[in-house]
Amino acid sequence: MRYYDLKKEIQGEVLSRIDTQLIWDDIAVSELIEAVIREKSREHYISTIEKLTIKQEIFNAIRRLDLLQELIEDDDITEIMVNGDEAIYYEKEGRIILWDKHFESIEKLEDVIQQIVARANRHVNESSPIVDTGLEDGSRVNVVLRPIAVNGPILTIRKFGKEPITVERLLKLESINEEALELLKKLVIAGYNIFISGSTGSGKTTMLNALANYIPKDERIVTIEDSAELQIQGVENLVKLEVRNANTEGENEVTIRDLIKTSLRMRPNRIIVGEVRGSEAIDMLNALNTGHNGCLSTGHANSVEDMVSRLETMILTGMDIPLPAIRKQIASSIDIIVHLGRLRDKSRRVLEIVEVEEYIDDEIRLNPLYEFIEDSDSADQCWAMEAGEYNAADRLKVRGHLKSTGNRLMNQRKLHAAALKLE
Repeated sequence: MRYYDLKKEIQGEVLSRIDTQLIWDDIAVSELIEAVIREKSREHYISTIEKLTIKQEIFNAIRRLDLLQELIEDDDITEIMVNGDEAIYYEKEGRIILWDKHFESIEKLEDVIQQIVARANRHVNESSPIVDTGLEDGSRVNVVLRPIAVNGPILTIRKFGKEPITVERLLKLESINEEALELLKKLVIAGYNIFISGSTGSGKTTMLNALANYIPKDERIVTIEDSAELQIQGVENLVKLEVRNANTEGENEVTIRDLIKTSLRMRPNRIIVGEVRGSEAIDMLNALNTGHNGCLSTGHANSVEDMVSRLETMILTGMDIPLPAIRKQIASSIDIIVHLGRLRDKSRRVLEIVEVEEYIDDEIRLNPLYEFIEDSDSADQCWAMEAGEYNAADRLKVRGHLKSTGNRLMNQRKLHAAALKLE
């Protein structure tokens, strides 16, 4: 009997013996699978390796996320991309790789998707084919079903480490240097409003987590997210808010805008908005302008200037007000923009730290404090390619450093109020 048929027969027998009226824990399910395998081994020869593999795969199919569990448990994998039942890709060390396994059928993939969204008390179906949610370990999940996804269902999982990346880890990875990090530490403690920008996968959430851990532990923090993924450590007075999608009747939706408004009545010292994508930008800036200092947030952009322009656009989607008024609002609300990027060697670096000064002469004046400068010899390097295959061992590292521009921080009022000084 072929391996696939044997596994299918064993799995069917295990499922038929599980009494759904009883609560089965992991140990009980594992013991049942072992018992069925022993019985089948009397009828068919099954090697020791096959027994172990069949047991693990059936257990994952029943109690975990089927064959995706293997990728979930690999700490070196940062992203899992499932394109229907025929192709699974994963990102490892900056490379996107096609896996040699795939789902047995569309139905099996849909079962895994429904298992994921059900655990988070969400729903996804043909009438509501898009959902953002998360796994128990904090990994971010996006699902798009057919007919929206023509070759779907599409499942994307952005994994986060079991332990949050610390500032020490960021320094070791050379994402930032000690001098710039010391500046950001003082700015966070002093209550500067900091916005983190960058492209997809540039490390915005990681940097947000790292900076948030500089917030004094005796302050009250309210976090607002689409799906909870922030990992703030050591803060007891922490309130975590998460949006709620509309039900099947299109009712009872709770948006980020709703959560920002209600957070202002929770007596927060700090408000952290996981990511600003749309009209909620106006509510966030209003919160910053009403005395809530030390707030943090992130947004997608290709540069600091692009982030400012995107904020203007997002505010216009939520409120029809003159552009000069919007720019004044941005300039008076946001103190610092930290821009991150992903370089050609796939490393994530802080590329710019910029002070948002003031609105003058119809534009927002920016004061660059730090910028990433690539070494001249590094700029001449190229990718190591051989016969069309990328070899991770041949990857050429981009060398450079985050350098001070020599400009001084103009607005030091909050630093003085916190009795802090810059070197």
